[in-house]
Amino acid sequence: MSDEVIHPDSIRNDTDSKTLTRLVMTHSRDSEFVILMNAIQTACKLISRSVRKAGIAGLYGHAGTENSTGDDQKKLDVLSNEMMVNALYNSHVCCVLVSEENDDPIIVPEEMQGKFCVAFDPLDGSSNIDCNVSTGTIFSVWEKVSSGPASVNDILRPGREMICAGYCCYGSATEMVITYGSGVQRFTLDPSIGEFILTSLHLGIPEQPKTIYSINEGNYTTWDECMQRAIDGFKFNQPKPYTARYVGSMVADVHRTILYGGIYLYPADKKKGNGKLRILYEGFPMAMLVEKAGGAASTGLFRGSITDMLDLVPTGIHDKCPVVIGCTRDVQRVLKEYASS
Repeated sequence: MSDEVIHPDSIRNDTDSKTLTRLVMTHSRDSEFVILMNAIQTACKLISRSVRKAGIAGLYGHAGTENSTGDDQKKLDVLSNEMMVNALYNSHVCCVLVSEENDDPIIVPEEMQGKFCVAFDPLDGSSNIDCNVSTGTIFSVWEKVSSGPASVNDILRPGREMICAGYCCYGSATEMVITYGSGVQRFTLDPSIGEFILTSLHLGIPEQPKTIYSINEGNYTTWDECMQRAIDGFKFNQPKPYTARYVGSMVADVHRTILYGGIYLYPADKKKGNGKLRILYEGFPMAMLVEKAGGAASTGLFRGSITDMLDLVPTGIHDKCPVVIGCTRDVQRVLKEYASS
């Protein structure tokens, strides 16, 4: 198979379509993993359709409930979660599922179990739904290695043990970005045939990354002094200040960071000592993607030390951590502030 990427709208795609399923089959040679990715992409297609129909289908607004971490659930949060859970639960290749929207892990019945443990945020950035800003789905995958019945311990493992991570971005186009070993691939949904078509076989942060920083500066007073100095360094950089870009949807902000370069941050609160983003289904998958794309991923100062995010070992399925990810140039610049202090 040639590595050439055909333009998604080229008629040549009709004779040689490099679909997500085809690429996964070619590169993994694992039929169960192919089934898993088919389940994930089917759920993402359903979510994409629901997001685009939200206004006319009456799906804007709150559902009147809270998720596992106390956030108000939107109607699309609930619907997207059901789509992801049902697709994975009935795939017969999963044994443990963790969702942002569920308090407890879902253990698949033994007669339906497979070897994969999947954590996911079914609709990241859902607070932006009503104003039509990009949202997304994030997922991470481990392979069960323990003997005996499946349990939550099969997924409470370091990020380095993940075998796959990815996200689907629902914006002007629906795009899937995944890694399952080496390299990062980018696919775009062709609605005319209902398939994700390869648009980049080797997606990576540019060698000359743009000078962009992405952070919610409304929280400036809650950060420690090192983080404040780092952000001030970007704002008042010489000879030219960094550009500020912040969507408020992690998928959209990280997607831009991978494509253009720069840095995305959600720091720890100096009083609570933790971040807002969840380790298993936000921090871990984005860290793996950014590292595989040639960047770096750290927690900054967390639990008394500076840690590579993928080396964390979560003790609960909804544990949180600070996030400092992006091109190596900018991540190291932040970490130097902590090292110098």
